[in-house]
Amino acid sequence: MSAPAVRITGLSFRYRGAAGDVLDGIDLEIPAGCRCLVIGANGAGKTTLLRVIAGKHMVSREAVRVLGASAFHDTWLVGDVEMLGGNFPFEVDLEVRTLMDNQVGVDPARRDRLIELLGVDPAWHMHAVSDGQRRRVQLLLGLLRPRKLLLLDEVTTDLDLIARQDLLAFLREESAERGTTILYATHIFDSLDEWATHLVYLVAGKINSFAPISDVPRPLLGTVEHWLRRDTGKLARPRGSGI
Repeated sequence: MSAPAVRITGLSFRYRGAAGDVLDGIDLEIPAGCRCLVIGANGAGKTTLLRVIAGKHMVSREAVRVLGASAFHDTWLVGDVEMLGGNFPFEVDLEVRTLMDNQVGVDPARRDRLIELLGVDPAWHMHAVSDGQRRRVQLLLGLLRPRKLLLLDEVTTDLDLIARQDLLAFLREESAERGTTILYATHIFDSLDEWATHLVYLVAGKINSFAPISDVPRPLLGTVEHWLRRDTGKLARPRGSGI
C-alpha cells in the first residue's frame, strides 16, 4: 500500500491567547488519492485542521506530515498543496485575465476548460464582481495547475447548482486520473454520497470517527444530521410546529 498523503500524530493546537485547544489529540491518516469529507458543527475545528495541514500554522515536524514531509517546515510543499476557501482579497480594479497572466507554467487547455466549467469571464473586474463570481475566480486560479493535495473549505457555498456539480465532477476526475488527494470541509451534502470515498467527523476538536464512505449509513445527509443533533444537543423540531 502507498504511504498516506497526510499523517497526523498526537496533534493538539490552540490559537495564541485562546483559553483551550481548537484541536485536541488528533491522530489521522488520509490515504493518497482519496476524496475525504471533513464534517462537524461550526467551531468543531474543520478550518483549523485544514489550515494546519496546509502549513499555515507552526506545529512540530512529526505532528503533521504531508506527502512525507513536514507540513509547516518543508516549504517546497507549496507547489504540491493548495488550500481554497475563506476570504479572497482581490478587490482592486484588475481584470481576471491579468491575474491569470501572472500564473506561470499553466496548460492553456486546462485553463480554458476551467474558465468554461466555472463560467468565469476573463474580462471581469475584481472590484465589481459578486460573491459567487469572486469564489469562481478563486477556484479558477487555485486549480490552474494540478496539485497532489487539495484542501477545500466550504468552497461551494457561493456557487449555484450547476457550477457546484461541474466542479465536483472535475475534482472527482482529478482524484481518479491524477491521484490528487482531496479534503473537503462542507455543510452541503447533495450528491456527495457517491462522490466521497472517506469521511472524517470532528466534534469539539477531536476525531469522533474516520471511515470509508461505504461504512457510513445512507443517506449521508440524514446520518450527518443525526450525528450533529446528538453531539450538539439540538433536538429535532416537532413536525408541523412552524418554528
